[in-house]
Amino acid sequence: MRIAAPIEIGPLDADAQQAVRDLAKAAEAYDGVAPLSEQPLLNLGTDAEWITHVVAHTKAGSTIGYAQIDRSGETASAELVVHPDHRRDGRGRMLLKTAERDATLPSRSGEPGQHGKQLRVWAHGDLGSARGFARASGLRPVRELLFLARPLAQARPLAPVDAPGLPEAPPGYRLRTFRPGADDAAWLRINARAFATHPEQGRMTLDDLRARQAEPWFDPEGFFLLVPEDAAGTAEGTADGDPVAFQWTKTEPGQPDDARDGEIYALGVDPDHQGMGLGRLMTDVGLAHLARTGATRAVLYVEGDNTPALATYERAGFTRAAVHVQYARP
Repeated sequence: MRIAAPIEIGPLDADAQQAVRDLAKAAEAYDGVAPLSEQPLLNLGTDAEWITHVVAHTKAGSTIGYAQIDRSGETASAELVVHPDHRRDGRGRMLLKTAERDATLPSRSGEPGQHGKQLRVWAHGDLGSARGFARASGLRPVRELLFLARPLAQARPLAPVDAPGLPEAPPGYRLRTFRPGADDAAWLRINARAFATHPEQGRMTLDDLRARQAEPWFDPEGFFLLVPEDAAGTAEGTADGDPVAFQWTKTEPGQPDDARDGEIYALGVDPDHQGMGLGRLMTDVGLAHLARTGATRAVLYVEGDNTPALATYERAGFTRAAVHVQYARP
């Protein structure tokens, strides 16, 4: 019989990656919420200086716990999961302590992705068990990410989502869909500008974009750009022809027809064009597109302290469905 180390740190081979995915599915089935968000799942195959994978095993080698520490930002971010059958036996504390050591060890070079950073830990769904674990570990909430939802059958006074077409662009602008390859650089520029203060979205790279384009849910027909009308037909984005706003939708395949979520995955407005109602326009574009593709509910994530975005989404009929909390030591 193989006797596995209780904790292993290092890159994950294909089998180890699948074992983590299976672990996450088991935890989601038990808790009702996914323990790992999209980016950590995309990072499972990443072997780089800024990321650490920590796996907890049984003596027989079964994967029963996992932690991923991402040190690419100003602070280190971690996501942890323990199998429901192996909780309350110290493995969660062991994963947390390992993550804290990994994040806070003194950095020798000071380069991005190195150690010596404060650790923040995500708790998805804000479950009572996670709150108790955080309190017992001396962690306190430092950030909220809200999960909002609205039924797509709900009436809209200005732009009904069951209309056959999309809302019209304002004079001087044109709405078109994203062209993979041709629009990558232009979209990365506006995304960085629109999310300059966001700890994750604003740091998206070309590799991150390409990884999402390779996912089965990606559909450029659900990715909309608002561009200056005289630049809408150019082959490549230019400084004058870059989008001024965008709406990226996401619908996971395999959902039942009568309960299909469509996500407003990312919505951004260039700071120089804010205050013109473009956020509401692009929200309506996303809702109309999701409705015509058969989604029955629209969902999205928004920062709990993003007052302007919350006001836009509340006017569009969204209400809070869940909350995800990030914890850190005081």
